[in-house]
Amino acid sequence: MLASRAFSLIGKRAISTSICLRGHGVAKVEDYALPSYIDRRDIPLPQLEYIKNLSAEQKALKEKEKASWSALSIDEKVGLYRIKFNETFAEMNRGSNEWKTVVGGMLFFFGVTALIVIWQRLYVYGPVPHTFSEEWVAMQTKRMLDMRVNPIEGFSAKWDYDKNEWKK
Repeated sequence: MLASRAFSLIGKRAISTSICLRGHGVAKVEDYALPSYIDRRDIPLPQLEYIKNLSAEQKALKEKEKASWSALSIDEKVGLYRIKFNETFAEMNRGSNEWKTVVGGMLFFFGVTALIVIWQRLYVYGPVPHTFSEEWVAMQTKRMLDMRVNPIEGFSAKWDYDKNEWKK
């Protein structure tokens, strides 16, 4: 009876697993060992051309490239450049507006943090203890001096008991 129960569970597991496998497609995995195109200022010549699959017009332009370059127009030279590269150095060096997003995000989180601190001061923390008042600190200091707390190098060592004032 135990064996039949175990086999029925295994059978259900096998059926559910095979159903799950049929539902998922195979994902394309990128091979990162192969060279890839990237525009970077420190690597001016990428390993691959930007456009891998050329159109008929681009193939004709590549054939025309094999002849004299003085016969090419400016637009054709730019077209050849765009086959090889995605961006020029001027386009790579162009500033972006990403800094605005970063500063805005920082200010947003500073604001949220300030709201949390204000909420904590209002609702979490109690009132300031009476021991922080100026009168209490003065009485505590007087008591410590009367008790001569740490007279060698500490608090009482800086008090002149003859003149009743702090040493200079």
